[in-house]
Amino acid sequence: MKKNTRVKFVNKNKSNFSAALRVNINEYFESNNISKFANVPMVVKTIIMLLLYIIPLIILMVFKLNTWQIMLCFSTVGFAMAGIGMNVMHDANHNAYSDKAYINKLVGYSLNLIGGTVFNWKLQHNILHHTYTNIHNMDEDIDDKYFFRFSPHSKLRKFHRFQHIYIFLFYAIMTLYWVTLKDLNQLIKYNNNGVSKATKREFWRNASVLLFSKIIYFFYMFFIPIYFFDYSFGQILIGFLCLHVVAGIILSVVYQLAHSVEETSHPIQNDKNEIENDWFIHQLNTTANFARNNKFITWYVGGLNYQIEHHLFPNICHIHYPKISEIVKSTAKVYDVPYLETKGFWQAVGSHIGMLKKLGTIKEVNFSIH
Repeated sequence: MKKNTRVKFVNKNKSNFSAALRVNINEYFESNNISKFANVPMVVKTIIMLLLYIIPLIILMVFKLNTWQIMLCFSTVGFAMAGIGMNVMHDANHNAYSDKAYINKLVGYSLNLIGGTVFNWKLQHNILHHTYTNIHNMDEDIDDKYFFRFSPHSKLRKFHRFQHIYIFLFYAIMTLYWVTLKDLNQLIKYNNNGVSKATKREFWRNASVLLFSKIIYFFYMFFIPIYFFDYSFGQILIGFLCLHVVAGIILSVVYQLAHSVEETSHPIQNDKNEIENDWFIHQLNTTANFARNNKFITWYVGGLNYQIEHHLFPNICHIHYPKISEIVKSTAKVYDVPYLETKGFWQAVGSHIGMLKKLGTIKEVNFSIH
């Protein structure tokens, strides 16, 4: 994102869709006397995810494991890391977990526990991605990353024709980059380009929290098992890499299936830096659901297969998405607004690969703007 640039959304067609949808969603919660925040099943899921993360690490320290067992333990931690990222910290850092700010803050710091940094994540995800979804040079999730082309408005390079093949290797190291270099790079970048509004004092406080979190993370991942439990550095390194291959592929693929698929559009702002559309409708044009009827996927990915509902109402706990999705879909139909979805998980993966192929070979890809 360029410094001091902002894109405005202009409801050019004067659609009443967003107002009607808000009324319908609020009526659902009020008439059924349901809280928009976490319920008992959500709390139970939180506990399960945290235990799946912690217990394999405890097993590693209680029993002397061989290399294959270490790899299995760390792979389970990676599975849980992705689960915490998609479920627990995600809702909390959207203030959707609880109506109490301190609970959201406490639960949200589970991101720091698994190697990330809350401050950076909120800027990239809550502000840049959620506000400017699929807008070139605004949404960092589709930024030109040299080796990848996620937007038809990015520069096409010759080797992009193979990106649908080699991209999964990069997905596998995504969280490894995240816990090592990405957070520091983002902290500095956001401070320089104006995305962060932190004062100099706040910047150094955020930098201190980042550094302390990383020290704690690598301390329990490497120092404790090697120094206190006599594992070799090589054994733990192999396990650590397994952890991040599992977490990286899961998180990368799940997040890409929402926006980087053939069904979604990539609007471009006009010369006044405006998107000529209602923001709610923009979200439905640039976001797709997948595998809505798969209960395990819905449970494990934290409702991120209901990305439409998440983008429209990020402050509602994902546990409610399956119910409110029918309201969103029916309201969209009344106002002739597209409701994009792929039936199954693998169909969505196929659509993502298809999009990568198009973006890798065609300079001006015709992604329709609804």
